[in-house]
Amino acid sequence: MNVCVIGTGYVGLVTGACFAEFGCQVICADVDGAKIAALRQGQMPIYEPGLEDLVVRNVAQGRLSFTTDTAEAVRASLVVFIAVPTPPREDGSTDLGVVESVAREIGRAMDGYKVIVNKSTVPVGSATKVRGWIEAELPRRAQRRFSVASNPEFLREGAAIGDFMRPDRVVIGADDEEATAILKSLYRPLYLIETPVVVTSVATAELAKYAANAFLATKVSFINEFANLCEAVGADVHDIARAIGLDRRIGSKFLHPGPGFGGSCFPKDARSVAHFAREHESRLRIVEAVVEVNDSQQRRMIEKITALLDGDLDGRVIGALGLSFKPETDDMRDAPSLTILRGLIERGARVRAYDPQAMEHARKLLPDVVLCENAYEVCEGADGLVVLTEWNQFRMLDLARVKSLMRQPLVADLRNVYDPVDMRDAGFTYVCVGR
Repeated sequence: MNVCVIGTGYVGLVTGACFAEFGCQVICADVDGAKIAALRQGQMPIYEPGLEDLVVRNVAQGRLSFTTDTAEAVRASLVVFIAVPTPPREDGSTDLGVVESVAREIGRAMDGYKVIVNKSTVPVGSATKVRGWIEAELPRRAQRRFSVASNPEFLREGAAIGDFMRPDRVVIGADDEEATAILKSLYRPLYLIETPVVVTSVATAELAKYAANAFLATKVSFINEFANLCEAVGADVHDIARAIGLDRRIGSKFLHPGPGFGGSCFPKDARSVAHFAREHESRLRIVEAVVEVNDSQQRRMIEKITALLDGDLDGRVIGALGLSFKPETDDMRDAPSLTILRGLIERGARVRAYDPQAMEHARKLLPDVVLCENAYEVCEGADGLVVLTEWNQFRMLDLARVKSLMRQPLVADLRNVYDPVDMRDAGFTYVCVGR
């Protein structure tokens, strides 16, 4: 089957490479000529474990190609995925400007039946808008037949390839039998591993992605609120998370206390679904509270660090370990590190930081932060050390060396990487979250 994926960001590139691995003929299209040129040379625009090998292999075997000629890619394909950015506006609503631009280009290029699939996360009703934008660009005399479907992604950054190849489920939203049959055929390789396929309406599929992310974000904010209560009453949030997580109705995933959620999905999607729910006079009060709790949790971390340094950050040197919103990605979109480090700088702190993958993004997003070559350089002359991302390489640092490099042995472990007893035995004044 011939497939076109428009957009070579995180979702588009993973989707295209994985469909090529299934044996499809895939063309990935993007307006960014420099990005396409780099991809043709095997250079990835994002860090995702295993992605580079997957892309290089499928390019070499002739199943995957890259182009800036979107129109030609559309004409060569039966299924066209739209996988472009849908950034948030100031009010939390979703900006569909790039989706509209792509849809209109598809309409101008249409030369026969196509299944147009929204892979981008878009509000309910977006498929209807995409259909209208395509129809508006079709030649007057050529009323081409096409379908518009929804196939939301459920990819975790850092584990995206495994999530695509061995997913918990595939959701196909289509309102006609032909599109449904084509998309089920496209995902046929997953039937061999008995992957559940949920076939539903377009509107339901559009909303399913938001419901999933809102629920997971709720679990994060829930355990963070209990972590704060644990600090107040002397309880241990890890034991609480284990106690409730062993209940199969609850489950242990996403019950990890910390500085709040970030990334390209949870913050944006929670605000987006809350916004269009209000537009439909059906407020999602729980989701609105989740967003409020998450914002508050990040600000609370600034207070925790400030208190560790006796309330005075003016001129103090703070070392930060980790900048990406989670390990195994270079993504800093809405990362807690942004709010926390900017807040520390506003209070007069001088910040040094290191992240295994996010340094290039950090240079643009945190220009006032001194970027270091490794974790130990971060510690040199630091009045306090903050763990912001739980990269594996931060879990077994030489604590004696860390202490010898620091001006003061003060550590705020916002990911609970270390054991409090071990840290205090090593001579650190140590604070964490919920313990």
